[in-house]
Amino acid sequence: MSVPTLKQAPLHENTRIMGVGAYRPDVIVTNDDVCQWIDSSDEWIRQRTGIITRHRAPADISVIDMAEGAAREALQKAGIEASQLGAVIVSTVTHPYATPSAAASLADRLGATPAPAFDISAACAGYCYGIAQADALVRSGAANYVLVVGAEKLSDVIDNTERTISFLLGDGAGAVVIGPSDTPGIGPSVWGSDGSKWDAIGMTGSMLDLRELATAGKQGGALSAEEAAVTDAAVWPTLRQDGQTVFRWAVWEMAKVAQQALDAAGISAGDLAAFIPHQANMRIIDEMAKKLKLPETVIIARDIADAGNTSAASIPLATHRLLQENPQLSGGLALQIGFGAGLVFGAQVIVLP
Repeated sequence: MSVPTLKQAPLHENTRIMGVGAYRPDVIVTNDDVCQWIDSSDEWIRQRTGIITRHRAPADISVIDMAEGAAREALQKAGIEASQLGAVIVSTVTHPYATPSAAASLADRLGATPAPAFDISAACAGYCYGIAQADALVRSGAANYVLVVGAEKLSDVIDNTERTISFLLGDGAGAVVIGPSDTPGIGPSVWGSDGSKWDAIGMTGSMLDLRELATAGKQGGALSAEEAAVTDAAVWPTLRQDGQTVFRWAVWEMAKVAQQALDAAGISAGDLAAFIPHQANMRIIDEMAKKLKLPETVIIARDIADAGNTSAASIPLATHRLLQENPQLSGGLALQIGFGAGLVFGAQVIVLP
């Protein structure tokens, strides 16, 4: 019996980033503000992290609100209508619902229905994961245009009195539109994970903790002080990290991944116009630049000074600011790399829009 040949969608050989958008909340939190809750100082935070201020969203602004603001700007700059989108991808770990996705709501708000929409949970590497997937979708012909958004409201999962990570974090959203290109605009993705360090960055509680304690409560008796504390953590989990483990991993292992992305793209550090790493810590950024032997001509994104660490929103926010402050970079090559909880990582060389 002969089997009919299936039709395939038309393929696109190359892709590119067509436009970048950003949303930065109006509330600015200084180091002095942070030091009301932890025993530290503006000088110590600046020296250890490079952070001066961070943006945080008020209670009535959600992850989806910020994603929408960034997405609308990205669409406008790309010259694309939302109805033309073939997929909507939102990278976030702070959307307060396990389901439904932030992406589905965002697609509806934008007028992208019935485009497929889904979230990515890859923390600070989420945006680079989104770029990898959008690149593949457009190349395969599954979509002509894909919206990728990194959006985080990390202030929802911060314990202000906790010293390992709370003072680092900010809120915001960044977005890009990926579409077909006559020439290569996104290099091969180098991405992966190291689950052996799964607990280096994590949360204080989980739904399992809550369920177990609720079950114990139903079986009778008041909770002890220790049980009550765990219950609070389970109801409102907050972030923690092993700072030294994360710092060493980021500096030593992520510089290797960044070099692999350069090699995969067939270029050297001297060919770059810009370096846009995840804005985790200024010392990590400086050490990575040193290990990559970046020449002085390469402009390094340092959005962390004013924005803090915004996880999945970090790279697109930094890219947006870099292009605002250095419009001459448009059309140049940039190396972007994200890394964080999981531990996960992703990197690509891109042509700046």
